[in-house]
Amino acid sequence: MELAGGMTFAGYTIERKLGAGSSGAVYLAQHPRLPRKDALKILAEGSGLIADLPGKFLREADLAARLHHPNLVAVRDRGFEQGRLWIAMQYVDGPDLAALIRHCGGGLDPARAVAVLEQAAHGIDEIHGAGLLHRDVKPANILVAAQPGGPDRVYVTDFGIARAVAELAHQDAPDIAGTLAYAAPEQIRGETLDHLADVYALGCTLFHALTGAVPFPRGSTAAILYAQLHESPPRPSERNPVVPHGLDAVVAKAMAKDPADRYASCGELAAAARAVLESGSGRRSVPNAGPRRNAEPAAGQRVPRRRRVAVGVAVVAAIITLVSAGIALGVGERGTSGAVASANTPVTGTIDAREWGELGYIASVFPDLLPPTPTGAGYQDLSGCFAVGEDQEKVYLDTKQQSVNHLYCMGDLNPVWVVTIACNADRTPILPDELLAGVEGHETWSRASGTGNLFWGKDVFPDNVAAIGGKMAAILDVYFDDPGRNFCRMRVFGDLVSGSELRSRWWLNAPV
Repeated sequence: MELAGGMTFAGYTIERKLGAGSSGAVYLAQHPRLPRKDALKILAEGSGLIADLPGKFLREADLAARLHHPNLVAVRDRGFEQGRLWIAMQYVDGPDLAALIRHCGGGLDPARAVAVLEQAAHGIDEIHGAGLLHRDVKPANILVAAQPGGPDRVYVTDFGIARAVAELAHQDAPDIAGTLAYAAPEQIRGETLDHLADVYALGCTLFHALTGAVPFPRGSTAAILYAQLHESPPRPSERNPVVPHGLDAVVAKAMAKDPADRYASCGELAAAARAVLESGSGRRSVPNAGPRRNAEPAAGQRVPRRRRVAVGVAVVAAIITLVSAGIALGVGERGTSGAVASANTPVTGTIDAREWGELGYIASVFPDLLPPTPTGAGYQDLSGCFAVGEDQEKVYLDTKQQSVNHLYCMGDLNPVWVVTIACNADRTPILPDELLAGVEGHETWSRASGTGNLFWGKDVFPDNVAAIGGKMAAILDVYFDDPGRNFCRMRVFGDLVSGSELRSRWWLNAPV
């Protein structure tokens, strides 16, 4: 299936193709209801015919959608359409790390490579903290977007489809070799995996970023398998003379054959790499090295593609069952991340308060509800967040106005239109009151996070929020008792018959 601009798929309007691989194609697409563009990945033809794959894919994508972090691409929707599995994700305007490495040829500057690694590590550790594995950590799944006036913003992607990709992998031999270049020995052997397999893959990724080449560049898939299982990790400083000697030991520990000998987390790996750079350990001096083949591009700069080298299909066919089994297995029993995530896995949230400007103090109070950044996605796809000033006009979040204390985030229209949060900057409590025109009910609520009061009913939707202003809407008013949040009030608007319906469809599972 090849989609062109203007065509529709699963309700999305296709704008243009962003890329393609053996697992499927990615398109820039307009959301069917919201004023937002998403990256729509449609898995390869036949994905809906593989036994049990649709169910596995939908379950894994559901779990991935519960993760909210500044360094994770938000998973926004998924489904099954015309015999194809698809997933809608946050669109990131920037190349992947693999493209940046190809453009540089000899590897990124060590400082930039480690900076990218750090952010990717934060995102992957967030996945592990929820009891999930990525299973396909590699440069192609790390996106790098330019931040005007600031450092690159790094996003880890495809963590909601790794199982499906593994089961589709037999359709394209070259992509199998690409994934094996980062696969941990226990993954290749088909053993039960835990988060340390992702640590190994991130170590391979760091080596690739530093040198411009994968750790074990071999002429066949069988040779790659043997090297991953038996050969010692190579030294990046021997491949690229500007790499500090100290990073050799970092890569060696990350790529240890025995998982118990690796760093305990991706964050620990990144911290070790950062420590080498800051201490100057093993700093290299290369006065006559000359310029590298290509200069590094900016994160948003377009980079050329390189044709992949094919490998023997017969060899891949002999090993793909083993590799797919290893990649598709869930989290094992080693360590605290060993618990397999269930449908009740709580939403995880990490707020980057700097991105929220003057409203950072509000966003930090609701990390599991709100997106990590105003452009990300939160609970039930809350997105497009902005501030409203005293004159009821939209205010950019970097505006220095102490009077701005109202935050608005757009819902997915199913059922929520808008969530508004008003907080007192001086942290004086906001007491419950019945401001709704038609109160239907009231309850005192109690959760592990605290206690408070909830009112529900119907009222007129504010004119200043959107074009749908002035209409009657189902509304929830949420108040908090605990001192950490009692200076805020939350109001939720939905297009439903009653406030009680909005309560049952939104509030009961809301991570508040």
